[in-house]
Amino acid sequence: MDQQPQPQATTPHRPQSHAVATPARPRRHRPVNPHAAANALALQHQDIAERVAANIARRTGHPREDLHQIAMLGILQAARRYSPDRGSFRPYARTYANGEVYHYLRDKGFLIKVPASWRELHARGQKLLRLGTAASEVPVRLGVSAERWREIGEACGQRVVAWEVDG
Repeated sequence: MDQQPQPQATTPHRPQSHAVATPARPRRHRPVNPHAAANALALQHQDIAERVAANIARRTGHPREDLHQIAMLGILQAARRYSPDRGSFRPYARTYANGEVYHYLRDKGFLIKVPASWRELHARGQKLLRLGTAASEVPVRLGVSAERWREIGEACGQRVVAWEVDG
């Protein structure tokens, strides 16, 4: 039997405008982030975190940038738990941001537990010093003895320091 050459299969030439796209493989779907809407809501309200951080930094002497990050964690938490039937988001988020910062300060802000009244006096004293008040004048202006002011300064001057652990 003679083998005859098979005619080459040619595709008819189609103009580009009439070309039909055929998918070569199924499209991969990107994973859906279940918190995308909450994250977007939190990012829209970063100004709340900034105000909370500035307010608390002014009173405690902690770095504002650190407190801003902690407040943003609170706003993210609020955004994930928020539902419109709770009312406006802003007061809801502010409550979470304040709470997150105060929990941080209470739990990790000081090496030793310092009474809130001492922390408040220390913050007020630091502000007086920044404004140029003489160090000897600060206890008088705060209404405490020089010895008590020294104790407050020692207690509030202790900070948590994270040391790198060699593994």
